[in-house]
Amino acid sequence: MDGGGIDVDALYQKYGPMVLRRCRRILGDDDEALDVMQEVFVRVWTHRETLEVTYPSSLLFRIATNLSLNRLRDRQRRPSLPGDAVLEHIAGRHDLDAPLLLDRLLGRHPESTRTMAVLHYVDGMTLEQVARECEMSVSGVRKRLRGLRATLRGMEQA
Repeated sequence: MDGGGIDVDALYQKYGPMVLRRCRRILGDDDEALDVMQEVFVRVWTHRETLEVTYPSSLLFRIATNLSLNRLRDRQRRPSLPGDAVLEHIAGRHDLDAPLLLDRLLGRHPESTRTMAVLHYVDGMTLEQVARECEMSVSGVRKRLRGLRATLRGMEQA
């Protein structure tokens, strides 16, 4: 371990399975639970110098619970709009046609809109997170993604 503070590696080895079980129980999705578990230990590592850990299992359990509940709230806040499922399907494709479809779709929009689409649909960021990352308002991001969905609907009809 570098410097003083908490030995995060030892906590991960000892309590990682407990944290993962907690995340799975709340989220009901293995991939998302793994992401949140990793985020728990990243948070602990980030604050390892200042955290007081008398009862590490309680601390990790609480962090896992809070982050999992936040993830559930983010899921509910993210409304499903027409075209979202198709965009997510295209983003998740790994065949040779996917880059061509994406190029046709995204080539009609500025680079910043492409970045927003990747952050939102591929990386799973909320509109608020995308807005912060792109230094725009949430309504501006929403408008850009709406335009992207409109282009997609036009492509589907053609």
